Amino acid sequence: MTEKSGADILVEALIDLGVEVVFGYPGGAVLPIYDALFKQNAAPGRRQIKHILVRHEQAATHAAEGYARSTGKPGVVLVTSGPGATNAVTGIADALMDSIPMVVITGQVPTTLIGSDAFQEADTVGITRHCSKHNYLVKDPAKLGDVVHEAFHIATQGRPGPVVIDIPKDVQVATAKYRKPGPIQHKTYRPQVKADPALIETAVEMLAAAERPILYTGGGVINSGPAATQLLRELARITGAPVTSTLMGLGAYPATGEQWLGMLGMHGTYESNWAMNQADLILCLGARFDDRVTGRLDAFAPNSKKIHVDIDRSSMNKTVRVDLPVVGDVGLAMEDMLKVWKARQTPKPDLSAWWARIAEWRAVRCLDFPASREEIMPQHAIRALYEATKARQPIITTEVGQHQMWAAQHFGFDAPNKWLTSGGLGTMGYGLPAAIGAQLGNPGALVIDIAGEASIQMNIQELATATQYRLPVKIFILNNEYMGMVRQWQELTYESRYAESYSDSLPDFVKLGEAYGWKGILIERPDQLDDGIAAMLDHDGPVIVDCRVAKLANCFPMIPSGAAHTEMLLQAAEVSGTMDDEAKALV
Repeated sequence: MTEKSGADILVEALIDLGVEVVFGYPGGAVLPIYDALFKQNAAPGRRQIKHILVRHEQAATHAAEGYARSTGKPGVVLVTSGPGATNAVTGIADALMDSIPMVVITGQVPTTLIGSDAFQEADTVGITRHCSKHNYLVKDPAKLGDVVHEAFHIATQGRPGPVVIDIPKDVQVATAKYRKPGPIQHKTYRPQVKADPALIETAVEMLAAAERPILYTGGGVINSGPAATQLLRELARITGAPVTSTLMGLGAYPATGEQWLGMLGMHGTYESNWAMNQADLILCLGARFDDRVTGRLDAFAPNSKKIHVDIDRSSMNKTVRVDLPVVGDVGLAMEDMLKVWKARQTPKPDLSAWWARIAEWRAVRCLDFPASREEIMPQHAIRALYEATKARQPIITTEVGQHQMWAAQHFGFDAPNKWLTSGGLGTMGYGLPAAIGAQLGNPGALVIDIAGEASIQMNIQELATATQYRLPVKIFILNNEYMGMVRQWQELTYESRYAESYSDSLPDFVKLGEAYGWKGILIERPDQLDDGIAAMLDHDGPVIVDCRVAKLANCFPMIPSGAAHTEMLLQAAEVSGTMDDEAKALV
């Protein structure tokens, strides 16, 4: 083996790991790596790594997230030291919260200058310690190759997450030998993949005996892979149990399925939240009982037994005490449960009485909204978009706010990896770069970012990235001229005192799009909606649609902060305009 520079070792390790796309932004502390990438891609006959030049490092991380979530492959980010690394922190934290496999490579000042407040120096390892799954500061080029392979192993195994590799500039230019390592056997990180067979047996017994069961599913089902989503559908069919999902789990079970109750939680459906509250058995699959799902903890499903299946041991009994914690990959656990169920020849339970109660809750028609001929209701805009695109099974990304919740409620997802949104961190500016990453990972797919006029401006510069790489991304803005979710909470919680939530001085989005080489479309009236959507879909390049919707429409149903599932609000008339201080603290 000949010695190679640390930068060349990094690039060769990425090639060995099958990396095809890197999202990044160059700077002084990563110039040796960029030069190594240039030489790799310029050499005839060598495997190439496509580098996507974003316009901001935060966008690089969100694009990597979109790529990872839509393809199942880890996203890779390359940024410089100091402000390059700190700009990436939001995306790193976002990936940690939503369990997205990502490797972030950051440049660092030379080892001799670390700790001296050198130009563009930041303590990247210290800053990212609590918002990454793991991080490294590599001081020896001989260890770099092994670190890169181990980082990808940690990012993708167990509960996925972001791993940071901080590489000083002198390590990038120093030389060492590199050999592709064998299978990674980490000394301490060995997540339990196979669940305890005895616990699987007990789970099946509890499920078979339940009279009011519900399958509560989350993003872990999607992270487990395509096979897991098929196993979920089989488990639902064989047990007859209703299915609900977190925001992150949409698409694991088809929205057109007869047993689908819709999303649960703060803006979930009436039937899903009541079913969770009244169930006698909750089978939680790859979810984590987060606060947006549970509502007030002492009133959450008080009479139910709870089984929690998750690969992350630390999630067990973290917020909700469960009767049966089952640690393991949720896909493999469901496979084992189905084997036990069938081996026992367990008859399909008679859940007719349970389904009769669910039918009563469904009859409330909680997602209905007032029709209007004068203005476009945002819910109607989402449904129109869904009807126009459902045959193509588009990949939908969102920003964060009311539009995000309306999309979750009114756009149906029948397949996994088609719904990409920032759930745990709630990051405005996520949708456009995530759409760019998803489009790069799925070149033939229709990719649409459903946005708000406030959120879209957080990373609006990435219009240039889509233009440069000829990506036919579509942006569908629900423009109500407000930071809609902020305004809604101010209406419900602070007696309609709209402090700084009105989006004044908005740009002309059509002209802005055209300035970046996009096609711009303005939709102002209900009778323009269908034709505007059709024009967006007919254009083979990137399109930005400014859809002017009702300014004061609110997102219902909703569970107010501090309330129980049984205290859902279905319309604005039920809102008093005041909340006590304890509830305000939970918003």
